[in-house]
Amino acid sequence: MSQPLRVAVIGAGPAGVYTADILNKSETPVDVDLFDRMPAPYGLVRYGVAPDHPRIKGIVNALHKVLDTPGIRFLGHVEYGVDCKLEDLREHYHAVVFATGAADDRNLPVPGVELPGSHGASEFISFYDGHPDAPRDWNLDARSVAILGAGNVALDVARVLAKQADDLLDTEIPDNVHRALSASSVTDVHVFARRGPAQTKFTPLELRELDHQPNTELVVHPEGFELDEASEESVRTNNQVKSVVKTLQDWALRDPSGQAARRLHFHFLRRPVEILGETEVTGLRTEVMELTGDGSVRGTGEYETHEVQSVYRAVGYLSSALPDVPFDHGSGTIPHEGGRVLDLDGEHVPGVYTTGWIKRGPVGLIGHTKGDALETVNNLLADLGNLPNPTESDRDAVLRMLDERGVDYTTWEGWNRLDEHERALGAQRGRERMKVVERDEMVRISHGAES
Repeated sequence: MSQPLRVAVIGAGPAGVYTADILNKSETPVDVDLFDRMPAPYGLVRYGVAPDHPRIKGIVNALHKVLDTPGIRFLGHVEYGVDCKLEDLREHYHAVVFATGAADDRNLPVPGVELPGSHGASEFISFYDGHPDAPRDWNLDARSVAILGAGNVALDVARVLAKQADDLLDTEIPDNVHRALSASSVTDVHVFARRGPAQTKFTPLELRELDHQPNTELVVHPEGFELDEASEESVRTNNQVKSVVKTLQDWALRDPSGQAARRLHFHFLRRPVEILGETEVTGLRTEVMELTGDGSVRGTGEYETHEVQSVYRAVGYLSSALPDVPFDHGSGTIPHEGGRVLDLDGEHVPGVYTTGWIKRGPVGLIGHTKGDALETVNNLLADLGNLPNPTESDRDAVLRMLDERGVDYTTWEGWNRLDEHERALGAQRGRERMKVVERDEMVRISHGAES
């Protein structure tokens, strides 16, 4: 190959950035362009992690170093399928890697799910993380709230709802989110898990963080707090399960004080079967489940009704189909073999690859995407001799294409301006950062104009 390998990566979250980093560190000369529909990079880290998780957000420092590398170019505010299509990218790049992640809420097929007051967890997360496309107001009039799910996303939503708004003032929480949380009527947050405590997907650190919230009492309900043979085996052989179960057991043994302003409840072996209400959420109906001895559960035919005025579904994320790219709607992923995208006949689409959650599904922590990206990049590099050559030889031709189409794209230099602006806003309040929320304002500041 006489010219450097040119690769377009669609999605500038952790999966996309890791892909660019691995490509850049390979022995093959390469130029990588990272496209993202947001004006800012980092994807899930910026818009999917709770603002009071500085440890996780610290990964931004590592991602920043990658994007600051010569040969890697960030092009934000460019939406694939709207501002450019696959055929456009093929004209400019030897290969295209789709790393668009999973941002939608997985469906929960129960009656009442469409009622006002029933929300997908990602909707609320986008609100409190200041996503440009999220609403600026959020109704928190509910006194009792149900959260459906037993993973870290459920814990994040529960923690933010149970937290006092002023306890978030040392984070990058936007002002409109602080106002909404300050006016919250929530007194009780109920987390419902379909299976038992040993089958939850909580990680120990995220679970224990709940015990550090002032004026919030943790209540683990004994009904459903059961361990079967498979559960006990998991406790014996898996330190993470052991830690989670012990933490929950310790909380279950506490005597309630009744003095806290808010209570965070855990209910196990409770399957949601209906969200109640006619014009808005008024309750939740659950079926009592039982463990079967092998870690699975079955229904008992016994039902309970819980008085709640809002329901948040944290039952998993789902990727969206992309124009001109094969998609498996059942699994919510791009069909692939080792990251090589496959067409309807099971044949590799030349020069098209995938990585991250849209490749393997929304499972695993952020760090797991590194190994995923390595597999994809290794296969891409193994295909060097068979990659189609772009018709455009000039790397900047793609910029001219975007300019001709009137795409107001942002760059890495623009992100550094926005980053500096947000840090300055935060410094005025004694914080590390104050996030700019409006998309147009983000673009203006990126281009060097003050808001």
